[in-house]
Amino acid sequence: MYKDYIDSYLKETQAIAEKLDQNEINKMIEMLRDLRDRKGRLFFLGVGGSAGQASHAVNDFRKLASIESYTPVDNVSELTARTNDDGFHTAFSNWLSVSRLSGNDAVLVLSVGGGSLDSNISTNIVEALKFAKEVGAKIFGVVGRDGGYTAKIADACVIVPVVNPNTVTPHSEAFQSVVLHLIVSHPKFQSRKGTWELIQK
Repeated sequence: MYKDYIDSYLKETQAIAEKLDQNEINKMIEMLRDLRDRKGRLFFLGVGGSAGQASHAVNDFRKLASIESYTPVDNVSELTARTNDDGFHTAFSNWLSVSRLSGNDAVLVLSVGGGSLDSNISTNIVEALKFAKEVGAKIFGVVGRDGGYTAKIADACVIVPVVNPNTVTPHSEAFQSVVLHLIVSHPKFQSRKGTWELIQK
């Protein structure tokens, strides 16, 4: 009853994995290693399901890659206060301003579309990236679709290929996790193995 969709979804997942730009992933790893070497900070931005990915990424990049990392979505009180008082579009950029984002830091966007002012989608991401550009921070992204604003201005951006327009969101959000876990588990990048990888029978 459900097997046709299960089969097609898993085949799409395989096709996306095969089409990911490995050179762009490699470029991002090199730039993140440079960020760590110069003791820069990494700020993750995401909305909706990608907000959950951002919080997860903060944990992994701090614990497994030894990069000082943060995300505004981890403080729901401040995030909702900024959204309520200042507006949704500036919630991230104002948070980054108070965090004193600088040219020594980087922002990593997790998003399905990457933000678009024209379509009025994820405008908080767009405004945050404009601010990041102003201060000279590096910009990274793992996004779907055509990548939107993030892909246009990022220093390194992995775009999740679209293999089926009806499953853009689930695949984009799933592969955010795939790419980030690939990075923090890379033996030439990670600073510490995961607990289960340390336990060998």
